[in-house]
Amino acid sequence: QVQLVESGGGLVQAGGSLRLSCAASGRTFSRYAMGWFRQAPGKEREFVAAIRWSGGTTVAESVKGRFTISRDNAKNTLYLQMNSLKPEDTAVYYCARNRGPGIVRDSDYDYWGQGTQVTVSS
Repeated sequence: QVQLVESGGGLVQAGGSLRLSCAASGRTFSRYAMGWFRQAPGKEREFVAAIRWSGGTTVAESVKGRFTISRDNAKNTLYLQMNSLKPEDTAVYYCARNRGPGIVRDSDYDYWGQGTQVTVSS
C-alpha cells in the first residue's frame, strides 16, 4: 500500500509563492511518474503537472511559467513550486502516483493523497 501525504498549503496574497510537498511511503517511488492535480469549489479536478521517473515534465498551460514540479527520489518526495499565484489558483491540491498509460487524466493515477488547501487572496 502506498501512502501520499501533501503539505505546504495555506493562505497567500496574489503574486506570492508557495511550495507544496508530497511525501510518499514505500521503496518504489523513483520508478513511477508522479503528478499534481487541483480541484476548486464547484469544479472538476484538473491536471496541473507531472514528472516522469526520468525527470521529464508536463505542465498544464494554465500554470506554465509559474509552477515547477520536481522530485527528490532519495527523500521519496514530490514538490510543486508555485510562483506568481493568482486567485484562480485557489483549490485543494492533490498529489498522485501515475500508473499510465497517459499522464494528464485522473484515471492515469492509482494512489492519491488527501489534499492540501491553497487559497490565494486578491
